[in-house]
Amino acid sequence: MIAKDIAALDAILDDESVLIHMTGVKQRKRDYLREIQNGTLNYYAVEDDEIIVIVNGDQAEMTGRSRVNAAVYGGGRYTWRLQMQSKLIKKAGRWLFTEQRASTY
Repeated sequence: MIAKDIAALDAILDDESVLIHMTGVKQRKRDYLREIQNGTLNYYAVEDDEIIVIVNGDQAEMTGRSRVNAAVYGGGRYTWRLQMQSKLIKKAGRWLFTEQRASTY
């Protein structure tokens, strides 16, 4: 996200992946990647405080708490304490994010 590496992000997000912003707005993968690429979403730094992963066969849940420095949707640059609750599935030997739900902590 920081490097705006759309190819790398595309490779780890399932095609049906959805991001649920802390406002409740749901955003599909293609729209999320487009907004990173066009500068609507600008990420500058991330400092992880905690990451917990629970694997159950070909499914996993990951909860990460991080301080994210970003400027989004025309707002100023700010550091948010974000919790990201993610669901993943394993397809063809690769883990892919299927859902990410952002909130503050």
